[in-house]
Amino acid sequence: MIKILNAVVAILGGVAGAMLLYWVLNTLVTRLPGKWEERLKPWVFIGPALVFVSLFLIYPAIRTLILSFGNNDSSKFVGLSNYVELLTSTAFLGTLLNTLLWVILVPPVVVVIGLAIAVLTDRLGARSEKTVKSLIFLPMAISMVAAATIWAFVYTSRPAGQPQIGLLNAVWTALGGQPVAWLQIDTFKLNSILLMLIIVWAQAGFAMVLLSAAIKSVPEETIEAARIDGASEVQSFFRVVVPQIWPTVITVFITVLITTLKIFDIIWVMTGGNFDTNVIAVQFFIELFTNGNNGYAAAIVIILMIAINPVMVYQVRQFRRQEAT
Repeated sequence: MIKILNAVVAILGGVAGAMLLYWVLNTLVTRLPGKWEERLKPWVFIGPALVFVSLFLIYPAIRTLILSFGNNDSSKFVGLSNYVELLTSTAFLGTLLNTLLWVILVPPVVVVIGLAIAVLTDRLGARSEKTVKSLIFLPMAISMVAAATIWAFVYTSRPAGQPQIGLLNAVWTALGGQPVAWLQIDTFKLNSILLMLIIVWAQAGFAMVLLSAAIKSVPEETIEAARIDGASEVQSFFRVVVPQIWPTVITVFITVLITTLKIFDIIWVMTGGNFDTNVIAVQFFIELFTNGNNGYAAAIVIILMIAINPVMVYQVRQFRRQEAT
């Protein structure tokens, strides 16, 4: 109860503090001569945001870049040595390959499943649609750590002869098989794929909500025109509906892609990066907090930033195109 009360006080205090800050700044600016008021008023509203962005984003990024050129305790400049060692390390290249596999598989699967659910639920009655969508969206309210803990009980394995509390092994042994340590099987990246199912489960509701809203905004006249021209339901969907919701599809894809690139919680809770399931974010954590190597950790972060930036630029361009249309 105390924690809930602290959270409520923090939220209310933060909102009240922000409102008070803007009110004070706006009052001060309105007392200036007309020309200065017009010049300074925009900065009153974007100024605090710029300060926080500079303090908590830009400065840490610059500081991280500087640290990436230092040794393990940041006491000596070593140039590009950290990057060279990382990009020539077999273990780190394996980590990059795992991250790439996540990027290739997770976003498309989330979009396809979200789109399929959106289409199917839109055909339900209003009450049933709301209930089903609420249930599917529910995993979004769960943290990644909690989601990983839930799925840990699905993949748990116990020695043969003992009761299997893991759902997957319970079904497998009931069919006559032996208990399997699923998360230790790296053949065909099976353990990584099983971990990917967790984020697909967690993000499918997010994709469904956005894509369902986009589908509902498609003018019915265009679909009716396609039907009159003889198009089937499948043809109408892929040739009329999908082109009109394509900007939303891209937005969902990129959002899930960015989430996937930064994935940490699931791997750390489930395997700790062992059994060839490591990804960039987990490797950063290990280098910084386990190995105490500031230079390596900073270099890994810079590599991740370089990988994410093109996606962010494309996303910003997509938003501008949507605004223009």
